Amino acid sequence: VPRQISQVWNTPLVQLLRSLPALGLARGGHTLRSVEQEVLWRLRRLPLRQLVLLAEQLAGQGHDGLLLPEVLRKLELRWTELDGARSVVTLMAKVGHLSPALMERLEDKALELAEQFDPDELRRVALALALQQRRCVPLLRALSYHLLQKPGELPLPVLTDLLFAFSKLSFQQPQVLHRLSLELQPHVGSLSPAQVSRCARSFASLRWLSRPLAEAIAQYCLDNTQNLSLTQLCGILVSFARLNFQPSSSEEFFSMIHERLQGQGQEQEQEQQLDMHLLTDVVWSLCVLQQPRAPHLRQVLAPEFHTRLRGDTSPRAQSSWLKLLHINATARLEAPGYQGPFLPPEALGGDRDRDKSKEKATPLQRGLREALPGALGGHDLARYDVSTVYGWDIGECHLLPPPGLPPAWPPSCATPGAATHPGHLPGPPRGMACRCPRARVAVLRWEVPQFSSRGRELLGRGSLARRHLRAAGFLLAEVS
Repeated sequence: VPRQISQVWNTPLVQLLRSLPALGLARGGHTLRSVEQEVLWRLRRLPLRQLVLLAEQLAGQGHDGLLLPEVLRKLELRWTELDGARSVVTLMAKVGHLSPALMERLEDKALELAEQFDPDELRRVALALALQQRRCVPLLRALSYHLLQKPGELPLPVLTDLLFAFSKLSFQQPQVLHRLSLELQPHVGSLSPAQVSRCARSFASLRWLSRPLAEAIAQYCLDNTQNLSLTQLCGILVSFARLNFQPSSSEEFFSMIHERLQGQGQEQEQEQQLDMHLLTDVVWSLCVLQQPRAPHLRQVLAPEFHTRLRGDTSPRAQSSWLKLLHINATARLEAPGYQGPFLPPEALGGDRDRDKSKEKATPLQRGLREALPGALGGHDLARYDVSTVYGWDIGECHLLPPPGLPPAWPPSCATPGAATHPGHLPGPPRGMACRCPRARVAVLRWEVPQFSSRGRELLGRGSLARRHLRAAGFLLAEVS
């Protein structure tokens, strides 16, 4: 072959390049290098279809020589010649991650050809975007539109992969999510535990609650308890809490959850192996759904558990610490029989305060800051971004001061160390009203991401905040 390489036509030459490694020839051997060099010299004369096949096979073989970069460069220059949906989809899926410049051109071409894509090609394009973290909104909108035009039911792999891709890219399109949830519901019983857990997490990240589908997932958990790993079951529980969803068979469902968390033998060993962040998420979820039990609260509020999070500045640890504050508030305000342990008072202070200056104010936040002083009659009667011991940031104002009383903040509401953190206000004892000389009003700001995508229902986090602050003796002024 090396002596007669110039006589081999283009198509057999490309096929030969694919065949030699499959036959076991060494990548650095003389024969393979001769074929690669000949292909490199002919790249300019190869038709685009051959370039696409060549790029696909070289990327699949993990080729790291000079040939693949040259093929990608030629594709970048000749991308306007692409006219087939299959070629565009193949390049996006196989080599798009190797060349961002080529991927940009492929996105433009896919937008032009989106109407020709069949459901499987729509799925592959969405997956390619998701796996490369490319949130190309015009292309995602085009894929959504043409997906809705496809008649008949979509295949199960298309349903699950599209759901994963849209959640990975945080892309919400209500009509598409409605169709995905509607067509996925009859297939829930045939899914694997991993697929069910992934679907639940995807819908939760998209803030989309389809009650019939959620009920089907809850029933799946009851019917397949032994097949679901504890981690998968915890993922489903956390998803339900984020969506603030209570199954109709809640007593049976949560009894199963508690049994798995507190079981003996192998189950107990699994609980001990749960990641501390996941365990915090699970107990927080039980608090949101009003299902915590004293052993769960004790486990995460014990000093040996929460001290491992103190001082850790990673985003995951900061999120878990904030959830521990919410769990601690649940233990104090919503668990009458719970006797401790609790987080120490010095731990309730505000490392959170230091980062507030870096956060950009939202339009609703700016509007509230402008409107409150005028509504209350002065700037002295309102405070903004007040960190409470319950883990929630609020705006606060005091109403109806008695005649002659200056507009000062009541010292009886302050925690120890209030000179340092004047905004950390405890609630009144359980069952007693606030005895401050004026009423405390918590102004709660509900932004769009705090609501379900389907309507005006607060998600689990907002519902928990509302319950805690009411139990703490605040009057609530909620601004959506």
